[in-house]
Amino acid sequence: MASLSKTLARTTHRRLPCLSLDRPLPYSYLNRVPQRHSSTSIENSAGSASARQSGNLSYHRGILALSCISSGIIGFTLAKTLGGSPFEKAGSIEKPKYGTPKDFERAIQELKAAFPDADTVSTDPEDLRIHGFSVYDYRPGRLHSVVFYPTSTEDVVRMVMIATKYKMPVIPYSGATSLEGQTRSHVIGGICVDMSGMDRILEIHEADSDLVCQPGAKWMDVNDMLKDKGIPLFFPLDPGPGATIGGMLSTGCSGTNAVRYGTAKAEWFINATVVLPSGEVIKTRRRSRKSSAGFDTTKLFIGAEGTLGIVTEVTIRLAPVLPTTAAIVQFPNVKMATEAVIEVMNQGVGIQCVELVDDVFMAATNKFGMSKRKWPEKDSLFFKFQGVSPASLQETARVVRKIVEKHGGTGFELARSEKEAEELWDDRKNAHYSGMSLVEGARGWPTDVCVPVSKLPELVYETKKDLAQIGITSTIVGHVGDGNFHALLLFRNDEEAKIAKAAVNRMVRRALAMDGTCSGEHGVGVGKKEFLNEELGKGTVELMKKIKRTIDPLGLFNPGKVVPSDLSMDALS
Repeated sequence: MASLSKTLARTTHRRLPCLSLDRPLPYSYLNRVPQRHSSTSIENSAGSASARQSGNLSYHRGILALSCISSGIIGFTLAKTLGGSPFEKAGSIEKPKYGTPKDFERAIQELKAAFPDADTVSTDPEDLRIHGFSVYDYRPGRLHSVVFYPTSTEDVVRMVMIATKYKMPVIPYSGATSLEGQTRSHVIGGICVDMSGMDRILEIHEADSDLVCQPGAKWMDVNDMLKDKGIPLFFPLDPGPGATIGGMLSTGCSGTNAVRYGTAKAEWFINATVVLPSGEVIKTRRRSRKSSAGFDTTKLFIGAEGTLGIVTEVTIRLAPVLPTTAAIVQFPNVKMATEAVIEVMNQGVGIQCVELVDDVFMAATNKFGMSKRKWPEKDSLFFKFQGVSPASLQETARVVRKIVEKHGGTGFELARSEKEAEELWDDRKNAHYSGMSLVEGARGWPTDVCVPVSKLPELVYETKKDLAQIGITSTIVGHVGDGNFHALLLFRNDEEAKIAKAAVNRMVRRALAMDGTCSGEHGVGVGKKEFLNEELGKGTVELMKKIKRTIDPLGLFNPGKVVPSDLSMDALS
C-alpha cells in the first residue's frame, strides 16, 4: 500500500499543470554528438568554437575537417563501446537484436546511478502497471522494464546513451491519451520515457504569434495560461483532454477545429528539438514563420510516434482568439446530416467546427449525467461558428439554419450566451466518456477513418448500417467538415472483441476503397499497421523502413509501432 501511495503521489505530482517561463535550449547546444560514456554534460566536439570565429574559407574548411573528425570519433567510440559498430551489427527492423535480461538489469542500475533522485528512475510495480496499460483503448497491458522521468534534453541524451549501450527499447510516453497502442511496451520490455515532467513554457512571442514549450505541456493548459495572461491567442489543435504538445506532434493529431485550422501537419509545429537514437540533438529549423531551406525535417517527426526521435522542445504557432458560438440540429439519419454539411462548407461562412453524432451518442450523453440538459436522441450536428463580431455570427447561423432545414434538419438551436455555448460544446468533447457509460464494465474499441468529404455520406451511412447488425453497442461521432469520423465499439469479452475487430477492419477497407485513409488523426501505433501497405503501397512503406533503418539502425525507438516491421508486436494489434 505504501508503494502504491508513493507511485500515485509521484504520478499526480508530475501531471499537475506547472507552466512556467524558462529558457529554450540554445542553438550552441544543438547538433552535437555526445561521448558514449559521459556521465555529466555533453561536450562540444573540439575546435567548433574557433571554427565559427574564422573567415568564410576557414569556416568551411573547419566544418569539413570537423565532420571528418567527428565521424571517426563516433565510429571508433561505438566500436570500442559495443564491440563493433551497431550500424553493422544491427538486425533488420523486422528482426532487431536487443539486449538480454541481464543487459536490461545492468541498464536499469546504470540509470539509477546516473540519476540518483528516487523520483527519476522507477521500477515500482504500480508505476510500471500504470504506464503499461491504458483505459483509452482495448489492447491488453504490457509492462515496461523501468519508467524514466527526464526533466531536460540532457537527461534524455544520457538515457539514450545507456539504452544504446545495452540495446534496450525506448518508448516515449506523455499524456497517455493515444488510442492505437502507441505507448505499449515491447514484448521484451524497455525504458518508458515519461515526458510529463518536461511541461514548461519556455518563451512566448506574442508579436510573432508563437511560443516555445517542452513536450509535456498540455494544450489545454497552454491555452488557459495564454488566457490568464490576457494574450488574445490560442493553440487551435484540440484532441482529447489531457493530450500534450509532444504527443500531439508525434501522432499527427488534429481535433474538432481541423475543419477551420487544419491538422498537426499544417504548419502549427514550426520546429522541434529532437534527441535522435544516436544521442545527437538536432533542431529541425529556425523560428521564422516559413522556410524553403532544404527538407522539411520537422514533418519527418510529425506522425512518427517516437520511432525516429524523442522531442524535447517545440515551437508552436498560435492563432487569434475570435468570437464564437455554438448550435445544434437534429436529422432523420446520418446520411442527410452529412449531405447538409457538404453544402454548408461550400458557402464560405465562418465554421470553426462541425461535428456529427448519432442517436446512440445522444442517448449516451443523456445517460452520462454531466450534461445540464436532456437532448433529443436523434442523429445530430454540433456547429461552432466563428466571426469577427456578433453580427457575423448571427449571419452564419442564418445561412446554416436555412441549409440544414433544406436537408431535413429540425430543432435548430443557437446558444444564447457564451456560457451556454461552452456547455453545449462540452457535451461533444466528452464523447469517449459518454460512450463508455452505455455498457457497464465494457471495454471500448475506438477507431477513426477519413475520406474525401464528398464520399462521407455514403461511408457513414454504410458503416452505421453495418454496426447496427453486429450485435454490440457502438456510437458514431465525426469531424465531418473534413471527412473524418470516429466509431466507439463496446465489448465485454473475447468473442465480442473479435466482432469489434472485424467491424473495424470493414470500416477501414470501406474508407480505403473510397480513396481515404485508415486513420485521420489517431495515428497508426500497432492497431493500424496492417493497413499501411494497402493504403500507401509497398514502395512508400519500404521508403519509411529505409528512413527508420537509417536514423535508428538498432531499432530501439518505439519498436513495432507505425512501420510494419517488428512481428513481436503483432499480438497487440
